[in-house]
Amino acid sequence: MTATGAQTKAFFKPERGQPIPCMFNPSGFSVSRSNKWEMTPRPGRGLGQLTYQGSSNGDMSVDVFFDTTDTGRPVTEHTDKLMKLMDEDPSLPGADPASGKGRPQTVVFSWGNLQSFEAVVTHLNVELKYFSATGVPLRATAKVTLKQYEAEYSFPPQNPTSGTRLPHTAHRVSPGETLDRIAARHYADPNAWRIIAEANHIDDPLALRPGTLLAIPGQAS
Repeated sequence: MTATGAQTKAFFKPERGQPIPCMFNPSGFSVSRSNKWEMTPRPGRGLGQLTYQGSSNGDMSVDVFFDTTDTGRPVTEHTDKLMKLMDEDPSLPGADPASGKGRPQTVVFSWGNLQSFEAVVTHLNVELKYFSATGVPLRATAKVTLKQYEAEYSFPPQNPTSGTRLPHTAHRVSPGETLDRIAARHYADPNAWRIIAEANHIDDPLALRPGTLLAIPGQAS
């Protein structure tokens, strides 16, 4: 899938909190996957026999550029938001600092109609490239490496009496669409927009971006 229009800005959407916009769109990115095969030797018969051992989670690498020379503000105000994605977040479900259980939050990279798999940041390299006369960093590049978190997108159960996940469909946001209109279309009830907001961790229902792929949870009968 490709981005829709040169003016569409790429951004990182954390599991919690506000999106982290890219000041400039990346020139490209790479996605990779690998399968594990094990070779069983066959003495006296030349080449061995390969046995499939499973697939690894996907990897994605993207370079983003930040420049604040026009404002004079430290460019680290932007890069620090990416750095924070690697911090353990005790507010996430299942976290228990007393027993040492915790993890950083997941993130999705979005650019127009393109949306990455749900991932975690496994490596981040920030290079400060330009400074003011007083030593304020004004220009930086960040190499972000993401690893697929699960085999598919995960959404919290909408039925509090059941631990099983309800079926869901996907909806691509069109220009001008709002959550209440989307809820009216899928649930025949515009007041059901909160279900969609909670499933997609949307903090500001008025800040929908065209091209975003939303999960529309099924409703328990």
